[in-house]
Amino acid sequence: MNRREIIQHIRNNPKVSVLILGGGVNGIGVFRDLGLQGIDVLLVERADYCSGTSAASSRMVHGGLRYLENREFQLVRESVQERNWLLEFAPHAVQPQPSAIPFFHWFSGLLNAPLKFLSLLNRPAERGAIITKIGLYIYDAFTGTRGTIPRHKFLQRADARQQFPGINPKLLGIAIYYDAQMALAERICVEMILDTEKLCSKAHALNYVSLTGCQDNGIVLLDTLSGEKLFVQPKILINATGPWIDDVNNSLGQPTNYIGGTKGSHIIINNSCLYNALNEYLLFFENSDGRYVMMCRLGECVLVGSTDIYCSQPDEAICTPEEEDYFLKMIQHIFPDITVKPEEIVFRFSGVRPLPTAKAKLTGQITRNHRIETIKPTSERIYPILNLVGGKWTTFRSFAEQVTNKTLDFLNLKRVVDSRTGSLGGGKDYPKSQQEINQWLTNLGRQTGVSEEILKTWFTRYGTRAAEFALFASGQVSDNPLQSLPEYSQAEIIFILRNEKVVHLDDFLLRRSLIAMEGKITNELIRELSKIFQTELGWDETGRMDEINRLFDLLEKKHNFTIE
Repeated sequence: MNRREIIQHIRNNPKVSVLILGGGVNGIGVFRDLGLQGIDVLLVERADYCSGTSAASSRMVHGGLRYLENREFQLVRESVQERNWLLEFAPHAVQPQPSAIPFFHWFSGLLNAPLKFLSLLNRPAERGAIITKIGLYIYDAFTGTRGTIPRHKFLQRADARQQFPGINPKLLGIAIYYDAQMALAERICVEMILDTEKLCSKAHALNYVSLTGCQDNGIVLLDTLSGEKLFVQPKILINATGPWIDDVNNSLGQPTNYIGGTKGSHIIINNSCLYNALNEYLLFFENSDGRYVMMCRLGECVLVGSTDIYCSQPDEAICTPEEEDYFLKMIQHIFPDITVKPEEIVFRFSGVRPLPTAKAKLTGQITRNHRIETIKPTSERIYPILNLVGGKWTTFRSFAEQVTNKTLDFLNLKRVVDSRTGSLGGGKDYPKSQQEINQWLTNLGRQTGVSEEILKTWFTRYGTRAAEFALFASGQVSDNPLQSLPEYSQAEIIFILRNEKVVHLDDFLLRRSLIAMEGKITNELIRELSKIFQTELGWDETGRMDEINRLFDLLEKKHNFTIE
């Protein structure tokens, strides 16, 4: 169903087994799992899918090495297993990421680490090589014997400096290990929604639909595009709104205090010296204040993050000048001969982690685990509210499994499908070797007439969904590259507009592509894209200009990005 048809379906059928508020990765993960079970489920998101906390991640799919210090062994084990699952079932979107931990001391932290482990120390303390190696041995043990990724190794000073020529000369060595990266996390979310709606005719998702309140044992929603109010009567309400959970419960007349979030900011830098210095590695290290930070390649740029600051107003989270300065100093600490200028920051983003309320002196001590907080039904409200507190990107499937199991119990139903089966989006039928990829591309080129160069680009972006793009493009009268950004084509844009629930210009530029993050937005591109959007989405000229102004305003306020 398209958007109009879904809204008409809600008008005609207001009763639904499960209503999910929140279209971040946790809400979408539950939507997917419930759809696999054949449950009638409606997901609504007040903005675009994966536009809040889920869009503000460090793009890492990781086990959480540093969580070992907080005794969260089960979380690390779960995270490593989920990382391996994503590597296997979403290979188009999640790739192995060689990672490196530089160390400047051998024995630092040998006393502090056990004290922290026993919660007897609450101040930052540098971790030396010995402590790092102990942690990596445990990390490898959790990875298992399947050989999904290589095991860790240590490089002494000479080898480490050869691997990273510009690194701080005070370095003693580097620990090399593997995790994974998801460059465009937002596409994983969109593809899960599309997969679920295709698989289950009773599963529907709408973006730009917000909660207004409750009445008559139901929920009142607002379609912010048309202004129409919709009434839904769920058997279960799932609050997956992340750092907004308490706000949502307050609006439902159920005050809670579940969330004590922290802000994580990132910057993206276009600096060829820094890009080359990383040598395809993600550098994960401890800054002078004890905060673990990272930098890695993202597309043609470098992603640097993140901060960890208490924040009670998620709508106001932005990357501040002070945070930018923190990042630039951090880079110079690791690469003292590389100068990154403020004007080389091409993008900034920030989001609030939905961490549980806690009284920790250090934000890093707050658990990254997840839990379900249930508000039981009453005589005035016959549906329970399941609140999804905490969690991290990597563990969305396992968290969704727990939520789905609890939901099925309430509905007196049994699980029929394991959510670990079935690939995500463009990971379906993914070729297993480079030779198979080449053959797949050759066959698709013969079938559609699309050039191999374009198919390679689409395969990199969309995995095996590139076949759908190619079949669509082959049916077009012409498919020309965009004049303002030739790496994208008109047919490619039109296919996304028709099939991926795009409503606004920023949906495509920030969440269906890496264009904004790589600092590639120009006035020429906006004009060209807005004309394509106007034709496909039926905007008049006033609507087109309103969309351009909306985009400029969002980029300036949320990302401190001004288009020249």
